[in-house]
Amino acid sequence: MTTLGKRVQTFDWLRGLAVLFMIQCHALALLVPALRETPIARLLIRIDGLVAPAFIFSAGFSLALVQVRGATAGTRVYRVLKTLRRIGEVLAVATLVNWAWFPIFREPRWLVRIDILHCIGLSLLLALPVLALLGPWPKVLRWVCLALALAVFAISPLFEQTDGVAALFLNGTRGATFPLLPWAGYVYLGASAGATAALADLAALVRWVALLLLLGAGLWFFTPELFAAYPPHHPWVTNPANAGQRWTMVMALVLGFLALEYRLARFTSAAPLRVLSVFGSSSLAAYFVHQMLLFYRLFGRFSFSRYWADQAQWPLYWVLTVALLVMTYWLVVLIDRGYRWVDQRLPSLPAKAP
Repeated sequence: MTTLGKRVQTFDWLRGLAVLFMIQCHALALLVPALRETPIARLLIRIDGLVAPAFIFSAGFSLALVQVRGATAGTRVYRVLKTLRRIGEVLAVATLVNWAWFPIFREPRWLVRIDILHCIGLSLLLALPVLALLGPWPKVLRWVCLALALAVFAISPLFEQTDGVAALFLNGTRGATFPLLPWAGYVYLGASAGATAALADLAALVRWVALLLLLGAGLWFFTPELFAAYPPHHPWVTNPANAGQRWTMVMALVLGFLALEYRLARFTSAAPLRVLSVFGSSSLAAYFVHQMLLFYRLFGRFSFSRYWADQAQWPLYWVLTVALLVMTYWLVVLIDRGYRWVDQRLPSLPAKAP
């Protein structure tokens, strides 16, 4: 039996790859508007549609892996408290980004604008009690999480027209940019894989990811039937067939990265994978930094969008995108070093409950 390592690099690489395409996607704001309608732009946008599922799936994977390992080691309380701190950091950065774009003090409603970071933070917070409670039984947990994922995807089209306060969290047209339905489903999907990974058996994880791939492909195959099964809705956002299509492609990436990590290990120290590891292990910092560089006028003067928004032809776009990636990478490295320095000096929580 091939044993999984303490840290499964596959998911760092998956997050890192998602960061690269996220930056490329947001940099499309620099293109001449007419070029965003060209076939190459539409192809890029289709690929970019995998970014959010990859991020959210990876977040669920890590959450479940940590909770199961904490339960096994007798450090469940410590793991839950540390996880709550991490979720708090995600929600804090989410609020900071909203503060950068919107007048949250004059119009507090912007505080509950649910973008991708809010969605991840709230979804993890909702999933945490289930994962902590069932952490001692990972084989049970993975099936429960899979059932929850399927339930979330199944009901999402029915809640698309939600009104009132709930629309802030569930409605992608009148409230949330990334509503909890359907996006929270990817947290439970990732958690099912994370619970399996906690068994430390590579073959078991590969089989489970392959099962998820086949399940997603099955939903994708029945796209016409699933589109017709629901009342009027946005099928390419909330329909289970759309979710199945997205996670099928993400699972294919996961299987490829697992093969690279455990069967072609001699390549894992290559520079591109080191870059992916940095972005993947510090994806929160990468999200914030590239947003500030691209859109926010640092010191009242510089941002990529200030000088090149809607002006770049394809050659300039790629040059600017590479520049944005490089600047983001080095700033993330510096932030990561500073974070570790601060983290080492914070009071430590007891590893075990008294």
